[in-house]
Amino acid sequence: MTGVPKVTIHHLEVRFQVDGDDGAVFTRLFNKHIQAWARLYEDQCARAEHTKAERRFGDGEVPQ
Repeated sequence: MTGVPKVTIHHLEVRFQVDGDDGAVFTRLFNKHIQAWARLYEDQCARAEHTKAERRFGDGEVPQ
């Protein structure tokens, strides 16, 4: 995955009530959702690259 935008979180406050270790629950949920975001982002990049390749083909350029 190239060209991934960099994000810096300076302040994040999350409040939820859970049974057990709050940190572990947050980590599990964060990982689940960041992985889903990453899959969507990778799919979007792949679609953009595929479209770019199709345009080059239509213009008679040799795909790289």
